[in-house]
Amino acid sequence: QVHVVESGGGLVQPGGSLRLSCAASGSVFSRYTVRWYRQAPGNQRELVCSITSGGDTNYADSVKGRFTISRDNAKSMVLLQMNSLKPDDTAIYYCNLQHMIVPINYWGQGTQVTVSS
Repeated sequence: QVHVVESGGGLVQPGGSLRLSCAASGSVFSRYTVRWYRQAPGNQRELVCSITSGGDTNYADSVKGRFTISRDNAKSMVLLQMNSLKPDDTAIYYCNLQHMIVPINYWGQGTQVTVSS
């Protein structure tokens, strides 16, 4: 069983920055692709970005150039640096770990990000 915990959310003004963390324990972290999703009220959960074990990244068009995902396998942690935040970025952000080989994945409880003046 893998335990996933997100942190770093909060209230920020438009144009500001936040850094989210996703910490995992209970398994070999390097065997997982990690994805950040977000869900705004009334909307479906959407994929924000992802990072493979080898460090390959992918971003939704809406966050390209503003968000940066990175990982530290030794610390079993993924970071999401969010810059130039917009009100449309307001959502609960979830971290997801998907195993590279076995069809299993784990979710965290989410962290709230609110962008408002």
